[in-house]
Amino acid sequence: MKNVRKIFLTAFPALALVMFSSCHQKKENTVVTPKIQYDVSIKSPDASFDWWIQNIAGPQREQLVSTILNGALSGKYQAYDYFYKPISREKVAQILNDTLRKTVQDKNPPYELKDTLIIKKITIKNIVKLRFLEKWEVNENTLSFEKKVLGIAPIARITDPSGNTRWQPLFWLFPDKSFLKELKKNQLESGQ
Repeated sequence: MKNVRKIFLTAFPALALVMFSSCHQKKENTVVTPKIQYDVSIKSPDASFDWWIQNIAGPQREQLVSTILNGALSGKYQAYDYFYKPISREKVAQILNDTLRKTVQDKNPPYELKDTLIIKKITIKNIVKLRFLEKWEVNENTLSFEKKVLGIAPIARITDPSGNTRWQPLFWLFPDKSFLKELKKNQLESGQ
């Protein structure tokens, strides 16, 4: 009996401390932002950087981009346009064939102007950036962050008819279906 009492008296303060601290440590994560969107380079723009800065190693990068493109092309993942409207597999294929209509002057007499179509196929190697739409939460006790990917868009360099190039998201994929439901609800409420 003495031993039980001795164990209880030594173990009780430690047990009470654990219980007390666990009650006070269990603070829920705080939402930092329900939506944040930003671009991430997945292929380093500078070979002198450490390999991991703005870079995913080649085979992993190509596998990730392949998964995204092939999933959208096959219909495995529903693709959406920039306004979050569903698009068909055929539209995805059309987007991946960047067509540029350019007027050029013939080099031979009578030097007429001709419309020329320049078709550039966007491939895995052309996707060097991804755009993320995320929800961020933070645990204020530990400063640990949780990021939930709501959407992802492959980005390619596109040339417009004037010859200007720009980075453009090709289409969106939304792994979080609850985000889409919320988005549709908001669009209905706003009359869009």
